[in-house]
Amino acid sequence: MPTRAKPSDSSQLRGVITRKALYSLYRQTIEKTKTFLLSKQSRECLLFLFFVLVAGGFWLLQTLNNDFEHEFSIPVRLRDVPADVVITSEPPTHLRVRVKDKGTVLLNYISRKNFFPLTIDFPAHKSEDAHVRIPTTALQKRVTDKLNASTALVSITPDTLDYIYSQGHSKRVPVRFKGSATAARLYYITDTIFTPDSVLVYAPQAVLDTLTAAFTESLHFADISDTTRQQVALPPQRGVKFQPTTVELTLPTDVYAEKSVEVPVVGIGFPPDRVLRAFPSKVSVTFQVGMSHFGSIDADDFSIEVTYDELMRLGNEKHSVRVSRQPSEAIRVRTNPQQIDFIIEQVSLQ
Repeated sequence: MPTRAKPSDSSQLRGVITRKALYSLYRQTIEKTKTFLLSKQSRECLLFLFFVLVAGGFWLLQTLNNDFEHEFSIPVRLRDVPADVVITSEPPTHLRVRVKDKGTVLLNYISRKNFFPLTIDFPAHKSEDAHVRIPTTALQKRVTDKLNASTALVSITPDTLDYIYSQGHSKRVPVRFKGSATAARLYYITDTIFTPDSVLVYAPQAVLDTLTAAFTESLHFADISDTTRQQVALPPQRGVKFQPTTVELTLPTDVYAEKSVEVPVVGIGFPPDRVLRAFPSKVSVTFQVGMSHFGSIDADDFSIEVTYDELMRLGNEKHSVRVSRQPSEAIRVRTNPQQIDFIIEQVSLQ
């Protein structure tokens, strides 16, 4: 009776068959490739490709013999800067130079990994007005000296290098917010906080004398309902360098709550024998205040004053209520009632 193959024997058998099939396919591919390469059609194809490459080489040599224009980036370095000097401007770190020459020469320039750097000697070019200037003519000569004799200089961008520096002149100025910030309904922004709240500014003395603050970039916040924090930049100004160049802006928020207090009506400027009798004698003052100040504001922070001269000028016995003193944290202040009745009572001084 024939025995049944175990599952493991069956898996090994399939593996052997797969390897044989792959080896057979490999041998067939090798034989077909060898047959094609030794065939007449293959030799003709390879010969055709050879002549195409030769023709392409001659065409490239002929093309490179023509004149072309190309733009290069040349790094600029300022050297020998004294330790007490701070460069306060942001000059370009590279020059854009457009040149014209034969393609073979330009190809040689392109093949260089790093184009020649242009170094500017600080002591040789500094001036008394706190500038280091390299004019167009000097730049052209410096660049031309680095080029081949056959290369024509077409343009340089920028055409003048101008560094502004400060030598030991600095002062600290406060940071100020520039832009707008509005809170969502029933919220308000309690403060504008910068960390740090002031920065060190370097600039020539004449510029320092005109600076009173460092303003942030223009920012706009709307419908803020939670404390907002954001890193903000201090935009660079020509001839001015801020340290640091960014600060953290914090806009804390608070939610409004409504509160009412009873404030007495007080007469001001009455003669000794006259007193004010107001009806009612106390007025309900309702206002909105942030939750952080809700418990700290009471009736003593408000005043409702009525002057004797003002009452004497009235033609009736009703006076419109006005809150004469209130805390800055309270907004939308209103009174109830809005008018009071009064009489001026004469009293005995004995």
